[in-house]
Amino acid sequence: MTLDEINTVDRATFVATLGGIFEHSPWVADGAVAARPFAGVDALHQAMLAVVSAASAEQQLALLRAHPELAGKAAVRGELTADSTSEQSGAGLGSCTPGEFARLQAMNARYNEKFGFPFILAVKGYDRAGIIAEFARRVEQDRAAEFAECLQQIAKITRFRLDALFG
Repeated sequence: MTLDEINTVDRATFVATLGGIFEHSPWVADGAVAARPFAGVDALHQAMLAVVSAASAEQQLALLRAHPELAGKAAVRGELTADSTSEQSGAGLGSCTPGEFARLQAMNARYNEKFGFPFILAVKGYDRAGIIAEFARRVEQDRAAEFAECLQQIAKITRFRLDALFG
């Protein structure tokens, strides 16, 4: 579907098409539909980010929690969305050594225990070593800084997804 088509489809089709851009959070697309027409992908992305920005802290936390852990249980069970599978595979997370996998599992557990939501990173351009280093750096931040960082990472992830969808 093209951006011109997105500007004219009914609400249900709009949400069905864009509902997965924000991981398991179609409410973002539903909230952005009223901002049509979009002059370009930038305008669409900004409208979606505005919905997230205007959301309550509880809704934002739910958005963070909708994201899978990197090389986590959902990946092992094959339960990631197609986008998340592609993103994690592209960063080499599907090819972790047993040691890397164990380290990521331990870091996921520590991070979730400390913050109450999963570590979120736009992994495009990262390799496994870079992801692990970023994980180690960010787990030392305070919760407010990390909450904000995760929302920024979601903004990057969703922009990559929109660019992939609309070329």
